[in-house]
Amino acid sequence: MKILVIQQKMIGDVLVSSIICNNLRAAYPDAQIDYLVYASTTPVLEGNSSIDNIILFEEKHRKSKKELLKLGFQIRNKKYDLVIDAYSKLESWILVFLSNAKRKISYKKPGRNFLYTDNVPFAPFPKTNLGLAIERRLSLIEPLDLKIEIDPIPKLFVSEKENQEALAVFEKHNVRKDRKTVMISLLGSEKLKTYPLEFMSKVVDYIADNADVNILFNYFPKQIEDAKTVFNACKTSTQEKIYFDLLGGDLRSFIAIMNRCDLIIGNDGGAINMAKALEKPSFIIFSPWIEKKIWATFEDEIHHLSVHLKDYRSDLFEQKSEKMLKKEALSLYQEFKPEFFKGKIESFVEKNIR
Repeated sequence: MKILVIQQKMIGDVLVSSIICNNLRAAYPDAQIDYLVYASTTPVLEGNSSIDNIILFEEKHRKSKKELLKLGFQIRNKKYDLVIDAYSKLESWILVFLSNAKRKISYKKPGRNFLYTDNVPFAPFPKTNLGLAIERRLSLIEPLDLKIEIDPIPKLFVSEKENQEALAVFEKHNVRKDRKTVMISLLGSEKLKTYPLEFMSKVVDYIADNADVNILFNYFPKQIEDAKTVFNACKTSTQEKIYFDLLGGDLRSFIAIMNRCDLIIGNDGGAINMAKALEKPSFIIFSPWIEKKIWATFEDEIHHLSVHLKDYRSDLFEQKSEKMLKKEALSLYQEFKPEFFKGKIESFVEKNIR
């Protein structure tokens, strides 16, 4: 049996959709399972034995109809028995149409249900604490009626060599071994998903004031000025606990470094999803325009919890569409005072660093 799973988009999406591959592998151990993703997201799939081949969706496929069709015919030539489309946008519709697979599964959407043999309802609300991002992906394998116990948790795999390299980085920076280590998801993927820097420094202060921990910042070298802004606004006693220059050179080294940390706190995004896949406790600060119900996964108010401005100022959200909220995101962020959830951060840190 040959299976193709399609999930273009960001790291978090690709990591979460890999649970489709993991459960298919458990149900069909001898199947060929291929996964179509953006090239930039492949580091989160390294070491995953549920995936036989990664098919890259590249910039050229997005920019050129000819290249997209070429990819579609390459997929057709592979003669897949089953295609699961977790992306479900124009680009993937074309690939699914050209695939000629016997069975094709995706979400039910008006005007293109004819493309698929199975159209699964796109759930509007989560039924469990798994969160919509997980539940929606798992709904795509429901039509297959798999005779296995479904595993909803995305996985990351860190090699012994990577672990040793991360350990060497910690030693090089003289990270104290007698303390737990907290990773700060400092910056979102864009400004509209980034908690205001002056507020973030207060969050870091709350952590440092309440626990004797090592603190790491997750940022790219090109974001160093923003990272410095947060660092400089922290109290001196907090700055002493921050290992500012300890950074991964690439995504795999970040994963290995995160694997040596004990918990993560900060902006929603790829770093949080990777930390969860490494089974690290997480505290997420959501952007005002993002719906918490989708990416608030595995919430139990102990090991995984999140905060959203709507939890504290629901009046600011009345009669506002996502489009309006996105436009107002930066001014809404200013209303999202760190004092609102100071107690929650302190209790989260206390419960997870014992």
